[in-house]
Amino acid sequence: MTHYRIDISYDGTDFAGWQSQAARAPRTVQGVIEDALKRLAGGVRVRVAGAGRTDAGVHALGQVASFDLPAPIAPAELQRALNGLLPADVRVWAAESVPEAFHARKSAVSKLYRYVLDAGPAQGPMRRHQAGHVRCTLDAGRLRDAAALFVGRHDFASLASSGGSVKTSVRTVMRSETTLLAAPEVEGSLPGGATLVYEVEADGFLRRMVRSMVGGIVAVGRGALEAEDLQRALAARDRRAWPPPAPACGLTLVRVDYGAMLR
Repeated sequence: MTHYRIDISYDGTDFAGWQSQAARAPRTVQGVIEDALKRLAGGVRVRVAGAGRTDAGVHALGQVASFDLPAPIAPAELQRALNGLLPADVRVWAAESVPEAFHARKSAVSKLYRYVLDAGPAQGPMRRHQAGHVRCTLDAGRLRDAAALFVGRHDFASLASSGGSVKTSVRTVMRSETTLLAAPEVEGSLPGGATLVYEVEADGFLRRMVRSMVGGIVAVGRGALEAEDLQRALAARDRRAWPPPAPACGLTLVRVDYGAMLR
């Protein structure tokens, strides 16, 4: 067996998330990659591990996957062959052979996600699959204050969605930053609005955690909550105390870092 890593970008609009499901289940990113690899492996099923199990509608610029192939293939040829077999909404932009100990999810040191949200009376039609949307006005200072609450090591149980199987809801957030852009700075946005760009990097994320972060930040940014209210809701460790999550369409997995392992 030869062990590989591939770096992948995909438009998550028409996928039911990353993770493969039961037979005849909705289309998944992992499923179409495993189908392509099965053809390359002469009909042998190839199990693929992904760095992040993105939800339905979530996109990726820098998803990472690892797997074994029964016969070696030059990385450049593997990349070309996969892109020839994969649908147009998934592309492999790098491939390499890696040590057997490398695992796309377990070896990850941190992940960076970006969420994009348009704010204004209406959303540009070309952005409906790229960004969430709220009809209210957002305050840049209040957004920054809310985002800053997440930095550090916290128990994020209040942000956890049901269906997860993690042992602990404690995570360390290294970066949590908001930028508010006027509509003319964002291609496809309509006049009179603004776009929130939120970036968060952590050692791991719970199911729908980033979308829940955005839901809390927006609640403060539009004045429905104060930053102190959000801080209390975080400390409560109770999902019922937290605002609803933002839509999936605005979320992108930007990058996965592995520290010194692959340097």
